[in-house]
Amino acid sequence: MVRDLYGVREVPGPQDPVPLTEEEERRCRAAFLVHIGEQVARQGWATFPAYTPAERARLLAIGRELGERWGRTVRVTAVDMCSMRFTLTDGIEPDDGR
Repeated sequence: MVRDLYGVREVPGPQDPVPLTEEEERRCRAAFLVHIGEQVARQGWATFPAYTPAERARLLAIGRELGERWGRTVRVTAVDMCSMRFTLTDGIEPDDGR
């Protein structure tokens, strides 16, 4: 059976991600900070996905903030193209403020 395809348009593909608003960025960083910080405090390391350069930059900033809060060095390195790893470099457990 042959069908007429007049007026049929291609479905648009995925677009570039829309940047977060300032409020969304603030809330995202706060949530990631808690999640990643708890895991690093518990086991001394954590991995977290990062698929874009913006996500990697966000995670680097979170690593710096964790280090400042704890007074410890938190190293953030790329595991592969899709994830970043947070590790405590001094081997001392962080004080999570509790």
